[in-house]
Amino acid sequence: MNRAKFRSSLVALATVLCVAPALAKDDSAKSANAVATVNGKAIPKNRADALANAQTAQGQPDSDELRKAIREELVRREIIVQEAQKKGLDKKSEIMGQMELARQGVLINAYLGEYVRSHPVTEDAIKKEYDAIKQQLGDKEYKARHILVEKEDEAKDIIAKLKKGDKFEDLAKQSKDPGSKERGGDLGWAAPSSYVKPFSDAMTKLEKGKYTETPVKSDFGYHVILLEDARELKLPPVDEAKAQLSQRLQQQMVEKHIMELRGKAKVD
Repeated sequence: MNRAKFRSSLVALATVLCVAPALAKDDSAKSANAVATVNGKAIPKNRADALANAQTAQGQPDSDELRKAIREELVRREIIVQEAQKKGLDKKSEIMGQMELARQGVLINAYLGEYVRSHPVTEDAIKKEYDAIKQQLGDKEYKARHILVEKEDEAKDIIAKLKKGDKFEDLAKQSKDPGSKERGGDLGWAAPSSYVKPFSDAMTKLEKGKYTETPVKSDFGYHVILLEDARELKLPPVDEAKAQLSQRLQQQMVEKHIMELRGKAKVD
């Protein structure tokens, strides 16, 4: 890691982990656990340890250079904080609110991290999620183009032009879909479940190279769909997808836990 990036990383971490001296009550200059004192005020060692742990978790070796850089960063921050306190900034309502939010953020991350560690995702849960996704996606994926317009008559006019020999890619320039209109309506390869049901139902009934001869209505408007190709859908083996599936399940588990806590809380 270069010095500029290293310094920037330390500053960012210090901002999160060392919100304000008000969050750490050890003010003794004689504290054995202090990494330094600034104008008689101790900087607790646990702040330096928190920064060091965060750096080593990202692959930075725990070295004398790292510790010196952390100490210097904490000293600089303490100097500035003391000046801010002299001006009474830590007593201002808005700043007190910001410090409290930052303190809550640290506690929330610690709590959720501990919850995830104590509720590991099992291999059976990963396999079950993999099978559910596989069933939802189906066994085929399709390469399609579409043109989306607001009114049914516009879609009928496009179909009439296609029958006269106009190119689909050229007509797609009038599509309402900004994501595909500049690519001739190309949607790339996707499973039917990626689309709204009226669209996927019409698409999967088409023969390769054919387009819908009646407008397909969805909540977005009216579609004219061209099916270019279809192929077997190949998913990565469950072992290759394990990390992503585990993260997905962890997120679902945490969200469920939060909702359970919300349900039990008395909120007036």
